Amino acid sequence: MCTYATLQTAVDGSAKGPNGRWFHVTDATVYFDHPVHAMAEHTLNIDLAAPSAGPSARVAVELTAASARDLIAAIQGALDSAPAQMTA
Repeated sequence: MCTYATLQTAVDGSAKGPNGRWFHVTDATVYFDHPVHAMAEHTLNIDLAAPSAGPSARVAVELTAASARDLIAAIQGALDSAPAQMTA
């Protein structure tokens, strides 16, 4: 079953892509659906991209639901551990 639920948001950061080169990412797409590569029935798929730099300026991640939830908790924990003035 496909959810077709796709969320997009603007981001401001960097990602390491092809040939080990860093590039500025501006767009994130998140959806729960069938993976392309991961060995799971469904995964949370995250694409970080810089569309203005062409199709190769993209990093994709496919995570199981449990791994995605663990990542959410780790991100929240890292942000919560930093002084508030640093994360505003």
